[in-house]
Amino acid sequence: MGLTKQYLRYVASAVFGLIGSQKGNIVFVTLRGEKGRYVAVPACEHVFIWDLRKGEKILILQGLKQEVTCLCPSPDGLHLAVGYDDGSIRIFSLLSGEGNVTFNGHKAGITTLKYDQLGGRLASGSKDTDIIVWDVINESGLYRLKGHKDAITQALFLREKNLLVTSGKDTVVKWWDLDTQHCFKTMVGHRTEVWGLVLVSEEKRLITGASDSELRAWDITYLQEIEDLEEPKPKKIKESSPGIQDTLETEDGTLEMDEAPEDRILSCRKAGSIMREGRDRVVNLGIDKTGRILACHGTDSVLELFCILSKEEIHKKMDKKMKKARKKARLNSCKGEEEDSEINVEMTLQDEIQRVTNIKTSAKIKSFDLIHSPQGELKAVFLLQNNLVELYSLNPSLPTPQPVRTSRITIGGHRSDVRTLSFSSDNIAVLSASADSVKIWNRSTLQCIRTMSCEYALCSFFVPGDRQVIIGTKTGKLQLYDLASGNLLETIDAHDGALWSMSLSPDQRGFVTGGADKSVKFWDFELVKDENSTQKRLSVKQTRTLQLDEDVLYVSYSPNQKLLAVSLLDCTVKIFYVDTLKFFLSLYGHKLPVICMDISYDGALIATGSADRNVKIWGLDFGDCHKSLFAHDDSVMYLQFVPKSHLFFTAGKDHKIKQWDADRFEHIQTLEGHHQEIWCLAISPSGDYVVSSSHDKSLRLWERTREPLILEEEREMEREAEYEESVAKEDQPAVPGETQGDSYFAGKKTIETVKAAERIMEAIELYREETAKMKEHKAICKAAGKEVPLPTNPILMAYGNISPSAYVLEIFKGIRSSELEESLLVLPFSYVPDILKLFNEFMQLGSDVELICRCLFFLLRIHFGQITSNQMLVPVIEKLRETTISKVSQVRDVIGFNMAGLDYLKRECEAKSEVMFFADATSHLEEKKRKRKKREKLILTLT
Repeated sequence: MGLTKQYLRYVASAVFGLIGSQKGNIVFVTLRGEKGRYVAVPACEHVFIWDLRKGEKILILQGLKQEVTCLCPSPDGLHLAVGYDDGSIRIFSLLSGEGNVTFNGHKAGITTLKYDQLGGRLASGSKDTDIIVWDVINESGLYRLKGHKDAITQALFLREKNLLVTSGKDTVVKWWDLDTQHCFKTMVGHRTEVWGLVLVSEEKRLITGASDSELRAWDITYLQEIEDLEEPKPKKIKESSPGIQDTLETEDGTLEMDEAPEDRILSCRKAGSIMREGRDRVVNLGIDKTGRILACHGTDSVLELFCILSKEEIHKKMDKKMKKARKKARLNSCKGEEEDSEINVEMTLQDEIQRVTNIKTSAKIKSFDLIHSPQGELKAVFLLQNNLVELYSLNPSLPTPQPVRTSRITIGGHRSDVRTLSFSSDNIAVLSASADSVKIWNRSTLQCIRTMSCEYALCSFFVPGDRQVIIGTKTGKLQLYDLASGNLLETIDAHDGALWSMSLSPDQRGFVTGGADKSVKFWDFELVKDENSTQKRLSVKQTRTLQLDEDVLYVSYSPNQKLLAVSLLDCTVKIFYVDTLKFFLSLYGHKLPVICMDISYDGALIATGSADRNVKIWGLDFGDCHKSLFAHDDSVMYLQFVPKSHLFFTAGKDHKIKQWDADRFEHIQTLEGHHQEIWCLAISPSGDYVVSSSHDKSLRLWERTREPLILEEEREMEREAEYEESVAKEDQPAVPGETQGDSYFAGKKTIETVKAAERIMEAIELYREETAKMKEHKAICKAAGKEVPLPTNPILMAYGNISPSAYVLEIFKGIRSSELEESLLVLPFSYVPDILKLFNEFMQLGSDVELICRCLFFLLRIHFGQITSNQMLVPVIEKLRETTISKVSQVRDVIGFNMAGLDYLKRECEAKSEVMFFADATSHLEEKKRKRKKREKLILTLT
């Protein structure tokens, strides 16, 4: 192979400028034993942990590629479950920040995650309409619940009973019995999507939020409790218990037919509605850990808080009502009206659930979380639409609680999309400007070092010397800022329309601007006397104007400052001589306007990027088009050459950044990371760094490495990635008795499960080869009448010279628990007989009994027909049955013994701590007595 042109790879270095992204939810997390101080926020594919007190980012839970859509902390506070847009779930340890457990089962984005009370199980709901319950401890899927017809919006475990309640966009709420994994009740009392649900009042009441302005409350009556009160025969329940009716009246007056009472576990009856102030749909509905404060918000910036009263408080309230009613009755009787013999006071839902107050945030709320501090105050943290986190606190026990904003995280990002980026000449400072502010960032630390308010910025650059910056705005103004003080030095009305583009002249004495008023203006820097001080300050003055027939979209100087390229709204690029402003060339060929362009360092090439998704490379000597490249799947938004080279970067609305070679017309590499359209990018003067900004509110830094990039290898990697994606999307393997399209198991086929199956197959083949070799070796030894040295397999040597069967066991142990079933599912049956024989060996040795049992039972379940019809396997299965039963009972005995031992130790510890407690108390009492005696002595001596 001949010498290829060498390119260097750019890699993702950091994500910054982002406080929290919109797709996921914000949650309080416990770190270093502190509650209510740290919050976890989704940030594109990562999760950021922010310290609310200091406003600092203290931990990043690194994601892979997909956006985070859902967060849920575990009940013990040690882990955080993170759901992603591709349906995968990862569980991170908050102590180490590592994601050790991955669950793959859903085909679409995760919409809800909930742990059960102990944190042993995790329920996940997705846009693919399935709910999967995962075993967190064993790191595997338990079962999949199918029944909803649209995306799941919420899932909750009940504390006392093994039930799950879910809501979906299909307007229904479903109750699932997790012992039998079936839906035993469907509530159809909603006309619109059910967006949220919570359980309150010791799980005796369910509150749902839909697309209208009422929160519906449902009373839950558990059948067992009624059976205790009433007669034990289920037949009698129908007549005797008013709490359960066979036909339930729904909201719209229609009758909901329920199953026979024998099949039912609980009944739901509508208790009433609470009216919200918001008119739009409920976006989030939640309660705090104590279950006392209920909160909800719509698509606006108001969080409504309600208090759920306890039984004692309701009794007090009803007594007051009763007194009032009696008083009124007495007054009426005095006036001569007849007194009713009985005074009835009805208890309404409003008596049980009281409105507390509203919290108004500074922007639209995307998600919130509540926590009660030990002092009794309620803290509410909000993730807002404009890349902002706010914390409010209030005391709900006061008669009129006033929410107070205690902290907000703002400095780390812009409120709106960044539309322009620039690098300083020393590669260290990065300027980013949005619709309301300019921020200067330190590239190495990624800290924001200056924030200055501005108008809607469209273009920008550092003035030579890096002490000032100039911003071009949507209203056609030029804004000049001083970086040392952060002051706005001057605002100049430059154009009548938007000022779309600026280009610094190569001699660094001035610049040129192009605007929507169909003109190009030339400016020079000058020093003017400052009114406020004796020193002179920088200013700009206009020198010339070039009037054109169309709006100017982009301007660019050639490096020798002889030519000026101007992109116009008529889809052409016109090139003029700078000195005389005479027309030189017209570059036409794009079907839509040219949005961006750049001229190479030697002035030989000009590359233009257009809304027609193409990039064209032209020669600047004759204006001939060298090549037209189909660059992106949507508009090309930005284009820039790497300094001192003919390589250039393009950014598109298709979320990608691509690098191209303008000499060979080759696509070099694609930088993927942004999740929304990219607005602009900036390349550092050294060419080592690229910064890009996107509609997902993030700024990303890409760094040039010293790793050479070979195009053939790059294309090969792209093809592999495509293949891996197609593998994951293939039809699920069929399971006997399962209808096509239904997935019986909780997991799904991914490239990892395919690779794991291949590893098992390779291990079995190696085992077969080695056992055949051993037989041959024995025969040779017998024939020779002496021991002949056996050549060992290098793979077995690498594992510490183990036997082939032990190697197979190692491979099984190396497969992730969450991928085990799916790996065995894609395994061809020809390998199963060998595996069963090996399992028999492992069982007799008693090694990894739990793992082997899990694999064995799964294989028996999916290959039942073939195994039972195979005569060769009958003795193997018989042996397996005997050894399995004995070994499992042994393991059970060991666990039972250990449990008893732990219980004994627990009792011992408790007894010791009680003794210690009493000892402490007595010493405390003696200390008090001593002090009292001293005081008495003092008083005596004084008297």
